[in-house]
Amino acid sequence: MKKKMRYTHVVGLASLQHQFVSQPVDKGPKIAFLFIARNRLPLEIVWDAFFRGGDSKFSIFVHSRPGFLFNEATTKSTYFLNRQVNDSIQVDWGEASMIEAERVLLRHALSDPLNDRFVFLSDSCIPLYNFSYTYDYIMSTSTSFVDSFADTKEGRYNPKMDPVIPVYNWRKGSQWAVLTRKHAKVVVEDETVFPMFQKYCKKKPLPEFWRDHPIPADTSKVHNCIPDEHYVQTLLAQKGLEAELTRRSLTHTAWDISNSRDHERRGWHPVTYKFSDATPMLIKFIKDIDNIYYETEYRREWCSSKGKPSTCFLFARKFTRTAALRLLNMSVLGDFS
Repeated sequence: MKKKMRYTHVVGLASLQHQFVSQPVDKGPKIAFLFIARNRLPLEIVWDAFFRGGDSKFSIFVHSRPGFLFNEATTKSTYFLNRQVNDSIQVDWGEASMIEAERVLLRHALSDPLNDRFVFLSDSCIPLYNFSYTYDYIMSTSTSFVDSFADTKEGRYNPKMDPVIPVYNWRKGSQWAVLTRKHAKVVVEDETVFPMFQKYCKKKPLPEFWRDHPIPADTSKVHNCIPDEHYVQTLLAQKGLEAELTRRSLTHTAWDISNSRDHERRGWHPVTYKFSDATPMLIKFIKDIDNIYYETEYRREWCSSKGKPSTCFLFARKFTRTAALRLLNMSVLGDFS
């Protein structure tokens, strides 16, 4: 009898100990960092340094190619171990699969009731500030940060979307948004706008690929719709939620404005910063940006935090691995500890 009681006592202590180890003390609302990656995360070392100052106020989810696992062979950071979602899909740039990947990430992140903000990041993004500053900046407002503006450029909106998506609700912007829990649920629960995007929002093939498709009679009338540049913005406008947005992105991107003769190629992809580009001057330039001008709305968005003028961006892309590591080694990104 004594032996049985002793066994029960030991099991009880072990169970209690497991609860304390596996369930950290509730430290308030968390930020879910949602990474969209091809395979590995090439800048994981930079993010590892960033998350060390997180004090359990964050969670991580990674959407990589189907079947890819973040284990000790594929990541050097314990923060990313087993953080891949188990139902990832094959993602193709310029296709609706990109926004479906975002929805998959949100579904997983929403399963944790403590996740209160949801940050979309690419595998080439770097943080510009430490975790504490980033957390306070994002949590200091009740709004989502969504780069959103009226899209007046012909060829983006497909009239076949009407009347489900009227043209006056059509928006454009960066996919790198920060959503509140309320808006994350709106995206996940959407069964109206997403199907329309799957059917009618498709990228325009570049001229060199027209040999693989029927050549349109008038190429100027071919719709060039990149789903991830329109979906979240249009959905939130459709739901009448724009008053709950800070209509700018927290992720800096420099677009290619080269003098390429090929008009179709110009501006399609963001600039990639390489090792030689990664300098203190570049980071200072990005951090000093305090306003954004939206030509289609004649609107200048002055950036603020806690009611005071502030930097516009907390993250930046696209950086190669060598460029990001150079910045980290130079301590240009600040003290992450």
